[in-house]
Amino acid sequence: MVTKDQVINAQTEWGNGVVKIGSLRENRTECENFTSDFLDKLYSFENGAVLFKPTKCAVEQFRPTKAEAKSYFIAGDDRACQEDKGFAINPWTKVRFENANIILENDRAIAMGNYFFTDLDGNEAKVEYTFGYKSINGQLKIDLHHSSFPYNP
Repeated sequence: MVTKDQVINAQTEWGNGVVKIGSLRENRTECENFTSDFLDKLYSFENGAVLFKPTKCAVEQFRPTKAEAKSYFIAGDDRACQEDKGFAINPWTKVRFENANIILENDRAIAMGNYFFTDLDGNEAKVEYTFGYKSINGQLKIDLHHSSFPYNP
């Protein structure tokens, strides 16, 4: 059975990884290598398509491949999606999750809530998320990532 602690640990690792990506933005090679490893470790791309809908996408809203996810996180000259600016190289200094709820099953978990990204000036951006996790060889891997800004009438 997947536990709440496993989900919280996976969220912490994801947030720390996003912060680390931003800290490496001045060293492109190291940034690309870390991001590739981050995606391999935390996402389930090796098992097929991932349902990935990142926050700041309008033209290519859905990103089922590792190359498209990497493009979203760090952009670059070889980015897979031209609209990408490199969300994770903003940079962010902190990411925190507030779970509205978590559904736990034998080999999967789904978490939904808000996560908050703190920039260099201490400003926090609030974003809504739903992450689906699948337990693969005892490690949670993301196979669903939906992120959007809260409704603003």
